[in-house]
Amino acid sequence: MKKGFLFAAVLLVAISFTKSANAQAVKIGYFDEQKVIALFPDLGKIDTILQSYSKDTLLDEYNYTLKSYQVKDSIYRKDSLELSKRPKALQLSTDELNQLKYKLINWQQYQQEAMQQKQEQLLLPYRQKIFAALSEVIAENKYTWVLNESTLSPYFQHSIADNLAIRTAIKLKLAIPKEVEEAFRVATGGTPAKAPTKK
Repeated sequence: MKKGFLFAAVLLVAISFTKSANAQAVKIGYFDEQKVIALFPDLGKIDTILQSYSKDTLLDEYNYTLKSYQVKDSIYRKDSLELSKRPKALQLSTDELNQLKYKLINWQQYQQEAMQQKQEQLLLPYRQKIFAALSEVIAENKYTWVLNESTLSPYFQHSIADNLAIRTAIKLKLAIPKEVEEAFRVATGGTPAKAPTKK
């Protein structure tokens, strides 16, 4: 009986020690993609492209849709008596007119979605660079978990040394604010790979 109890106690201590050793091996970092994207120096060109897209492409599409609606509505009103004799043609004509009307009524939402899609398309090359650099940072520094910075508690001061957005920006040679670079250097106890510094 005592041997069984002793074995169980030793096993419990061994399991606790193993869990403790494994817990020490877990390395958690945090990351915010938007903070890295904001550091790209040529990001302003995306705003210019989006403004041009809104003014040229989307405005042209709106004008074309409005003109199409007006023409089809005029034809529909003129030919409604004739169309009423052919139910299928009337249904097709009504559906087509309603689709254009729906698009015009909901134009603002349509425009916002189109702008978001265009922005995502323009940001994709930046995101790909960030993901590649972040993957290298994770592998080099042996991080087990990477959390989105927004999920962290605002009541706890997290180590700047585990801020993978800074490490990723440095890897991409993006300019970071001088005070952030200095705080990171102090927290990591060394000099990080030199990135251009924002003044």
